[in-house]
Amino acid sequence: MSIRPIDQLGQLQRQVLEILWTLEEGTVRQVLEHIAPKKDLAYTTILTTLQTLEKNGWCKHRKQGKTYVYRPARSRQQASTKSLKTLIKGVFNNDPLAMVQHLMDDEQLSDDQLESLRNMIETKRKERKDGCPSQSS
Repeated sequence: MSIRPIDQLGQLQRQVLEILWTLEEGTVRQVLEHIAPKKDLAYTTILTTLQTLEKNGWCKHRKQGKTYVYRPARSRQQASTKSLKTLIKGVFNNDPLAMVQHLMDDEQLSDDQLESLRNMIETKRKERKDGCPSQSS
């Protein structure tokens, strides 16, 4: 089964997933408590959302007594990587450099952000020179 990219999930599904990533695992009630200050949602709404996320491969559950405890099946990093690859393929004709160029041209990057980019590039060059694999690969 192919998991939909995170940007194709509904807003509530993404919020629930973000809460699970923060908590690492949680019951319906715990997720509801994290959303409740912001929204007036029913327990059954969160339960249905978690069940849908589980059906779609985004989370798993284990039984603890009579309660289900949900946890993410994919990390935040895995979710963002899949979405980014989809974006690069669909929008930038599978050319990551074109995406970076677009960001450089379109965004007002601060000197600190530009320095961070320079440091990332230098780190990547050093890894290649030393033969060390990248941690993001």
